Amino acid sequence: MEKVKFAFADGDGEDEFFVLEETMINGNTYLLVADSEEDDAECLILKEAAGQAPGEGVYEVVEDETELLAVSKVFEELLEDVDIEM
Repeated sequence: MEKVKFAFADGDGEDEFFVLEETMINGNTYLLVADSEEDDAECLILKEAAGQAPGEGVYEVVEDETELLAVSKVFEELLEDVDIEM
């Protein structure tokens, strides 16, 4: 499992997450990341920020409930042994 560092937008620190899966839906790239490799890890769904240059890798946390629910269902299908609870 790949571990990636994410810098906070305000420039105040960074955090590391494990990338569990990546998918593209309607031209948008989404990442499912976890704070640990344990079974009960805290997960986030990140969406590549619009208007970024390819390979720049700027992501935002998905907060819209409708979008979050739809994307989480896709990730659950991709990762058969994963149950995403909200």
